[in-house]
Amino acid sequence: MREPRQLWSDLGAKRFFGVQLLFAGTLSKFVLATVLWSFWLVPFGIYHPLEALLSPVGFWVLAGIFFASELVNLLVAAAALRSAGQSWLIKWALTLQLYFPLAAVAAYKGLMELAWKPYYWERTTHGVLLPDATPSPSHPASDG
Repeated sequence: MREPRQLWSDLGAKRFFGVQLLFAGTLSKFVLATVLWSFWLVPFGIYHPLEALLSPVGFWVLAGIFFASELVNLLVAAAALRSAGQSWLIKWALTLQLYFPLAAVAAYKGLMELAWKPYYWERTTHGVLLPDATPSPSHPASDG
């Protein structure tokens, strides 16, 4: 998105909006995930704060949507692994429940940095464990 006009030209309208939807959907999923995860309190008999704000039907519909989305996430992961011929990894799809909270923390961190330090870029160093991490003249290192 550094050059949106170029991206539009490269992808066309349909794919350009698809990229925007994918990006916005991923970000909103991780930002709103903490609200959805709070529904894990309900099966343990712990009072949920939204119970006071919603009607009983509205609350249970929202809780049902959360649990259905958790199941869909696992089923999509399993289907993707099966179609990639990696069915033996399906048992590890359950570990996504550990990944998503970490991604939510990263999303919140990124949003805070965007608000407080909009021109700051925390870069990741790549290749530090490789024997020769220096770029060759024919393959210069990328900036981004």
